[in-house]
Amino acid sequence: MIFPFAHMQEASRALADPLFAGLSGDCEISFEFFPPKTEKMEEQLWESVVTLAPLAPRFVSVTYGAGGTTRERTHNTVARIARETSIPAAAHLTCVDASKGEIADIANAYWQAGVRHIVALRGDAPNADGKFVPHVDGYASAAELVDGLRRLHPFEISVSAYPETHPEAASPATDIDFLKRKLDAGASRAITQFFFEPETFFRFRDAVAAAGIDAEIVPGIMPVSNFAAITRMSGMTGTAIPAWMAHLFEGLDDHPPARQLVAATIAAEMCRRLYAGGVRDFHFYTLNRAELSYAICHLLGKRPVYAAKEKAA
Repeated sequence: MIFPFAHMQEASRALADPLFAGLSGDCEISFEFFPPKTEKMEEQLWESVVTLAPLAPRFVSVTYGAGGTTRERTHNTVARIARETSIPAAAHLTCVDASKGEIADIANAYWQAGVRHIVALRGDAPNADGKFVPHVDGYASAAELVDGLRRLHPFEISVSAYPETHPEAASPATDIDFLKRKLDAGASRAITQFFFEPETFFRFRDAVAAAGIDAEIVPGIMPVSNFAAITRMSGMTGTAIPAWMAHLFEGLDDHPPARQLVAATIAAEMCRRLYAGGVRDFHFYTLNRAELSYAICHLLGKRPVYAAKEKAA
């Protein structure tokens, strides 16, 4: 009997080693949270921080609402992480509706709180038409913000990158040029917008290298726990959702546990393929929930640091 090539491919997959077998856990990880609005949400956030901390992340970051709407809550959350944990805490900071003096005050307050890492972003416009308008006395771009922060303190600075091109960019080449300006202004690395296929990141990585950029580009990983919500977010960011992904989530709206399992499977497989392509740094958008990110890190070979120490002893 002669089998079609497609059947032979499936047979080879069935006989191959387990996808995550033998991974040494040599990758680096980081996590992103958003500032809580209520006491209950703060408890959930802190439980997530405590759960993920033993994995020894490089840093955890806390987002910043449009127009500074979460400024105080972001500062309190970042300061608490810096104060009560050994994890390096990074604070998001944007240019939106803030003068250079106001941004300097915020940055100085972070420095005094022991925060040494800023995620510097232009930020999304809070107005209805979605157009960013610089503050009359503020920074007009993320590159200017990076330069201003570097003049204040020797912060470690991360910036954003867009594998599928920023929605406002004239072209992919223009978008990469903006990225280069941010890195040339003093940023240490770029963290990408989320995406759903490894090839998207690999193509972007090649394009960035071809443009002469040799800085660290960290893929941003979004485990999808709510497909409807991620569809809305993807529409705003210009992120493509593959048809196969929509098919996998079809019919799971009323089955949260099953949805979680599917989400972990999809994100973990993508991370494994990124790892096979040489990626050793991953940034997880946790949405303040630890389970999916923890499971994916475990599959990638990461283990709690205290467990490793007990085994060595």
